[in-house]
Amino acid sequence: MNQQLNLVTLGVEDLKVSRQFYSHGLAWTPLLDMEEIVFYQIGKGLALGLFPLADLGADTGHPATAGTPFTLAQNLDSSAEVDEAMQRARVAGATVLKEPQRAAFGGYHGYFADPDGHRWEGMPQPRLVGRRRRHRDTDGCRRIRRRRLTPLQPP
Repeated sequence: MNQQLNLVTLGVEDLKVSRQFYSHGLAWTPLLDMEEIVFYQIGKGLALGLFPLADLGADTGHPATAGTPFTLAQNLDSSAEVDEAMQRARVAGATVLKEPQRAAFGGYHGYFADPDGHRWEGMPQPRLVGRRRRHRDTDGCRRIRRRRLTPLQPP
């Protein structure tokens, strides 16, 4: 069996409010936007779905509750992008849980909660997910090479 994750579906109280937050507030482009659900492409082979909480509970056969006991994270390119993402989320109506700041592990990050309490972290940590880097080959063409994953180094 492949070790993979292709879809994260968040149960939301009000799909209209959540759609507004993600599509207009964060300026994300929907991959598929239907009356009862909306999907956003958030990575290669990875999508985020927003689905009404009551419908999610009915679909799974178990009541669903708002908010999450985990965090979702955006791995951004720089501390400045973390600051920009946090400001965009704030303007869109997010609750800032932790202003962007230096972290105990030596990095930089901040947290916000979307209208349903789903917690998002913004951080620049390219080594964590093997971000791609551009370089020029000997023929002068730009290519993208996948970085090898390396463990985080303590500060």
